[in-house]
Amino acid sequence: MTAKAEMSRRMFVKAMAAATASSAFASMVGCGSKRASEAGSGSGSGDFTITFAQGADPRGLDPAYIDDGESAKVMVQVYENLLKYKDKNCEVEPGLAKSYDVSDDGLTYTFKLRKGIKFQDGADFNAAAVKKSIGRQLEPDRTDDMPYAAFTFGSKADGTGIESIETPDDYTVVIKLRAVSSAFLANLAMCMASPIVSPKAIEKGKANEHPVGTGPYSFVSWTKNSDIKLKRFDGYWDKEHAGKAKNIVFRFIAESSTRVTALANGEADIIDGVDEADVDQVAKNGDVVDKFDGMNINYMAFNTQSEKFKTPEARKAFAKAIDVEEVVKSLYKKYATYANSIMPLWMAPYDDDVKQTAYDPDAAKKELADLGITEVKCITYSNPRPYNGKGGTALAEAFQGYLSKVGVKMTIDQYDWTSYKTTVQAGNYDVCFYGWNGDNGDPDNFMNLLAADDPTMNVARWSNDEYKKLIAKGLETPNGTARDDVYHECEKMAADNQVWIPVSHSINILCHKKGVKGYVFHPTAVTFLRNCTRSA
Repeated sequence: MTAKAEMSRRMFVKAMAAATASSAFASMVGCGSKRASEAGSGSGSGDFTITFAQGADPRGLDPAYIDDGESAKVMVQVYENLLKYKDKNCEVEPGLAKSYDVSDDGLTYTFKLRKGIKFQDGADFNAAAVKKSIGRQLEPDRTDDMPYAAFTFGSKADGTGIESIETPDDYTVVIKLRAVSSAFLANLAMCMASPIVSPKAIEKGKANEHPVGTGPYSFVSWTKNSDIKLKRFDGYWDKEHAGKAKNIVFRFIAESSTRVTALANGEADIIDGVDEADVDQVAKNGDVVDKFDGMNINYMAFNTQSEKFKTPEARKAFAKAIDVEEVVKSLYKKYATYANSIMPLWMAPYDDDVKQTAYDPDAAKKELADLGITEVKCITYSNPRPYNGKGGTALAEAFQGYLSKVGVKMTIDQYDWTSYKTTVQAGNYDVCFYGWNGDNGDPDNFMNLLAADDPTMNVARWSNDEYKKLIAKGLETPNGTARDDVYHECEKMAADNQVWIPVSHSINILCHKKGVKGYVFHPTAVTFLRNCTRSA
């Protein structure tokens, strides 16, 4: 391993060591044509509203059924986990569990729960609630529409994950694993699958539309294609860290430039998903631009079950047609870096020796012609994502232009995010554009995507037994050089098989009014608003 790689490894280890409102609420919230600033302001807990504008509606609000960032941004205000991340990184610390113990063999985790906590619907938080929230996602109760369940809690078929959950008393939870997992504690702090949902809400079967957790804000209403309204949960258990704003509103505004205008007009306090072309306008308007290093990957996936791209040779011929570095430079300028590696370079110890397919248009033209590949069906998403502020259409069109030069016609079908997820699951495409924002700072969270059986996670639909064995080995290996080497091999295998074309690692951009303070943008690309305040 080179000196550069060893330095990156040390950085990696350090990084591992983050429907209708009530009348009282509706009278206060600044939405629609009403300015957010008119809803009140303050520097401490008080009678004011924070309005956050994002590019699309959530897909849902029950963490067992959701796998997208638009949903996560809302859910982290409502739900909490047994463990949580620190504000600036993915180091775990106590959450709803006040402490935990791991057995010497690494298979048994014992959690001691905090007492006196209520869910927002009045249900008691206790061991039974934890078992119900997690247990429904374990086999045999797990259903096909739980995209993160196997990813987070493992699978009996693979010999991984949770074997059983026991509750010896009301405030003790004992989780037994089938195999050692170095990522398990980090997984329990993720905003997908792991948050604890009220048992009453689960029984009613409506948590996806009406979430109920133990967090600092409770759900009020969701008007599709418009907004979600939350209010401060006055029964919140952690008085020292209770929400400061009385209300939080998430507005859904598809166009980046329109969100920038809403911010300028005071109709939003914070916006995200800002197109790089609009950033300068934010500053000209007198608003603030905050930038954060992303923990993400923006990529194009081959459908390895498509007749055109079943072989690595066909996939590499396609990849030779695209000058990815030039695409990144022209599309994203200073707001993204070229991705030689699936994982962000600050996180991965092997950024200099994984070899991606080099740009070679002459070879691409000959090889694609020899393979009889003259047309390619592409699907993509229209709205911005944490890993791609431009949205998928601009990126797809850039690839389309390169392919036309080597005699290949690529058709592009674009969808809003919710429709796109459904379309990806159906699998009717040759290539698709996608991405991933790290959930927990662990390399398994990135590399396991290519071992997942769920086609909304493994959009390349690639299945390789040797690769899956490496993933299992990575989970059972303690953090350190030996574990890093396992994921190094995963990176090389993914590149050798040309499952994806890695494109870029983006810088995350949040913009806000000058008086907005206290929000926490986490490396997992969610924004915690409990401490957010606003002055006029």
